Amino acid sequence: MTEAEPGASPAAYDIDWEALRRRAVELMERAYAPYSAFPVGVAGLVDDGRVVAGCNVENASYGVGLCAECGMVSELHATGGGRLVAVYCVGGDGQALMPCGRCRQLLWENGGPECLLMTPEGVLPMTRVLPQAFGPSDLDTRHA
Repeated sequence: MTEAEPGASPAAYDIDWEALRRRAVELMERAYAPYSAFPVGVAGLVDDGRVVAGCNVENASYGVGLCAECGMVSELHATGGGRLVAVYCVGGDGQALMPCGRCRQLLWENGGPECLLMTPEGVLPMTRVLPQAFGPSDLDTRHA
């Protein structure tokens, strides 16, 4: 994957979607999903060229399980921060999987409207994946 200036639009990157898919599959194979038997992996390209990834981690008290995107966002911040440029999430079959609503919000927060997501329908910007999204700017303008 080609590096671009931090903060550049996704068009400034040569996104290797297949490399992101392979990394997501690798993490999916490490998922801890004994209750649902639904492993998920995700990989994201960061605006500085890094690739961050995560897998789902379930828990016997179901509600405290962690989605794969949570792990990826944690790695993003633990390794220097930045913005997500492109994200590929896969299920147990290794094919593109649409993130849940909670995770779409995480992707918006950490990638913004320009972040690209591989979906079962192809690559879409976050503006199509989470239309009329609520984000940090809403807190600034509505806090009055």
